[in-house]
Amino acid sequence: MIVTNTETIPGKKIVKILGVVKGNTVRARFFGRDILAGIKGLVGGEVVQYTEMMSQARDEAFARMVKEAEQLGADAVVNIRFMTADVMQGMAEILAYGTAVKLEDDVE
Repeated sequence: MIVTNTETIPGKKIVKILGVVKGNTVRARFFGRDILAGIKGLVGGEVVQYTEMMSQARDEAFARMVKEAEQLGADAVVNIRFMTADVMQGMAEILAYGTAVKLEDDVE
């Protein structure tokens, strides 16, 4: 499965648009992480625990998007984007979305 944030794929031609595909996850902060983040906030620097949590959430949303594209029989997902939104205090949704397409080799 080709996944790209561009609208086209070099050497390929989009022959059919299958539709928008998406994957999302909602993550909540963990009290233990909040304590460590508070301490880090006093001394400065990266809050590694939150960085790792958000990275895992993006990976999960991405994988769910790809799975949805596979179920449609897509060869690729183009023009992908990520979005993050607060659901409520302490919870965030991470959304990955793009356009599932069928491809052929571009023989020009």
